Amino acid sequence: MLLALAIPIAAQRRDPPLTQVKVPHSYYWREMYVPQVTTGPSSFTWSPDAKELVYSMQGSLWRQFIGAPVATQITSGSNYDFQPDWSPDGRSLVFCSYDGSSYSLMLLDLPTGERRTLVEDGAVNIDARWSPDGNRLAWVSTAYNGRWHVFVGRITLGRLDSVARITEDRDSGLPRYYYSAFDHYLSPTWSPDSREIILVSNRGRIYGTGGLWRMEAKAGAPMREIHYEETTWKMRPDWAPDGKRVAYSGYQGRQWNQLWITLSEKADPIQFSYGEFDATSPRWSRDGSRIAFISNAAGTTALWTVTIPGGKRTRIDAAQRRYRDHVGQLIVTVVDSATRRPIPARVSVRDSSGRFYAPDRRWRHADEAIVRDGERFEYGYWHTPGVDTLTLPEGRVTVEVWHGPEW
Repeated sequence: MLLALAIPIAAQRRDPPLTQVKVPHSYYWREMYVPQVTTGPSSFTWSPDAKELVYSMQGSLWRQFIGAPVATQITSGSNYDFQPDWSPDGRSLVFCSYDGSSYSLMLLDLPTGERRTLVEDGAVNIDARWSPDGNRLAWVSTAYNGRWHVFVGRITLGRLDSVARITEDRDSGLPRYYYSAFDHYLSPTWSPDSREIILVSNRGRIYGTGGLWRMEAKAGAPMREIHYEETTWKMRPDWAPDGKRVAYSGYQGRQWNQLWITLSEKADPIQFSYGEFDATSPRWSRDGSRIAFISNAAGTTALWTVTIPGGKRTRIDAAQRRYRDHVGQLIVTVVDSATRRPIPARVSVRDSSGRFYAPDRRWRHADEAIVRDGERFEYGYWHTPGVDTLTLPEGRVTVEVWHGPEW
C-alpha cells in the first residue's frame, strides 16, 4: 500500500523547453519533430550488412539482430539519447543527446564504447546522417538565428571540421501562422554517391512543413522541388541505395501517417502501407531489400520491417533486454485504503540524475514545460491501472502518485 501526506505545493517557475528555437509557436515541432522519450522504439538505423538495427528506446540506444529476441543496451547515463545513424564502415554511431537544455551530436565507437562529443553549441542538433562514402555528416541545427537549417561537416579521425550551413536563410514574405516567415529545412537524406541531399522544406508554401527538395550538398547550391504535398513534421524521407526511389511518411489530408514511395525526380508517389494507425520514419536497408519503420498499431510504438517488393512484415520485438548497468525492479501498487483494491492513478518515477522512467508496456507522457528549480527534463509520467513493474538503474528514486486533484 502506498501512503502519502497532503502537503501544500509552493509556486513553481515553469519554463518552456528549447527556447533557443525562434519560431512563432512552440507546439507541433516540439512533439512531432524533435525526438521524444518513448516506451517502445522510436528512431533507428540499419547496420551496413543489414543484419542488425540500433534504435532509441526509453531514452537510451539499443542494439538487436534481426530475428533475435534479445536487445542489448549500448548507451546509458544522465541524458536521453536519440536518432542513431550507423557509419558505412560499421565502426561508429552518430546520435543526438538531450540534457534538458539542448541537443548535442555524439559519436559512439562501437568496438570500444568510447563516447565523444561532435557538436555541443547550445542549439538543437538533430537528424544527423552519414554520407554513404563515410566522409561527411549532414544534420539539422538551430545554431543559425534559431531556425531549422541543414549543416554539413567532414568527419576526420572522429572529429567534425569544415562545417558549413548549406541552406539559405530566406525570408519568404508569406503570411504563415504556424511557421516562421523564414523558410525551414528538415530531415536531410544523402544520395548513394554522397554528392546530393534530399530534404524537406516549406519554401514557397504557406501551410504544412513542406515537400521534397533536391540539391547538391554544398553551400549556395540551387534547390529544386521534386514532390509536394502538405505534410506534418514526420515526412522524414530516405533515399534508396539504388538512387532512384525515396521512401517517406505522409498523411495526404487524412488522420494517419502512412508510408509512400516516390522517385528522386518528379513523379507521382505510391502508397505502400495502410491502416488506422501511424507508420513513420522509413529507412532502407543498405542492400535495398527491406524498409524498416515505426508503427503505433499495437498502441505503443513498435519497430517493423517490410520486404520490397513482396510486402512481408516482421516485428522487431525486444522480448529480452540486456542492460548496460546494474538494474533492479520496482513494483508500484496503488490501492484504496478502505477496500484494499488497486485503483488507477498517475505515477511518476525519476532517478537521482533527473531521468524519468516508465514500465515497458505503458505509454509515456511528458509535461509541456520544465520546473527548472527541481527538474532537468520535462516531467514524465504514466497512467497505471493500480499495479505496475518497472526496471530502474541502481540508486535512489523518487515516486510521485496522483489520483485526481483531491489525492
